[in-house]
Amino acid sequence: MAGGGVALLGYGLYVLAGLPPRAEVRALVRTNPRETSVMRQREAEARKAGRKPRRVQQWVSLRQVSRALIYAVVAAEDAKFFGHEGFDWVAMRESVERDVKRRRFSRGGSTITQQLAKNLYFSTHKTITRKLRELIVTSWIEDEVSKPRILELYLNLIEWGDGIYGCEAASRFYYGEPAAALDDTEAAGLAAMIPNPRRINPRVAPQRFARAQRRVLRMMRWQGYLRWDVKGLGHAPPSPTPSQEEEADVEAE
Repeated sequence: MAGGGVALLGYGLYVLAGLPPRAEVRALVRTNPRETSVMRQREAEARKAGRKPRRVQQWVSLRQVSRALIYAVVAAEDAKFFGHEGFDWVAMRESVERDVKRRRFSRGGSTITQQLAKNLYFSTHKTITRKLRELIVTSWIEDEVSKPRILELYLNLIEWGDGIYGCEAASRFYYGEPAAALDDTEAAGLAAMIPNPRRINPRVAPQRFARAQRRVLRMMRWQGYLRWDVKGLGHAPPSPTPSQEEEADVEAE
């Protein structure tokens, strides 16, 4: 029993040792990070594969992002974003239950703030240790940073394809226009890519991308962000869980 307690204490200290300084999180209120842990991970992966790393990014304020994209991202990634304190406990429980049932990690349950914490300080590799650290940093971010600022950081830092970071670079790369000009369908397309931008990508797999884009449009309409009908979407609400085909689309590496 004593040995187990020592081991648990040692593991707890190991988890804490891998956290960023709290002051670094506090600085997010006014400071735009130059890079993230996931950016460094991708660049290391590129070098290991013998490719030249690239990073395309252009920072914009939240006022320079179309409302359509904000609505699409919130609808698709974290419908309760403005009401929770960093965690969607129901979604997390359902995600854990799926993981246990299938005996593997699957995507799901992470809020926008959790995804921001992962991108800033950790990696895409799924481990219990990373998840525990992510939970701690998520609570710090929610304590220190306003919701609009969290959303601004998220939209400017997340990955949107090979070497493409942030909504401005993504909007110009995929649609040839600034993020401020995105319409509902374009915004749904960018939001659809977030779970796995290297796989759900209009240049890599147009059919897979279109399927994910339609799902986001359905979610936007069902949550009240769209006032018009879209041909082929139907009138039923989107399934609360993705189909096997859609789930395969978002499986992480």
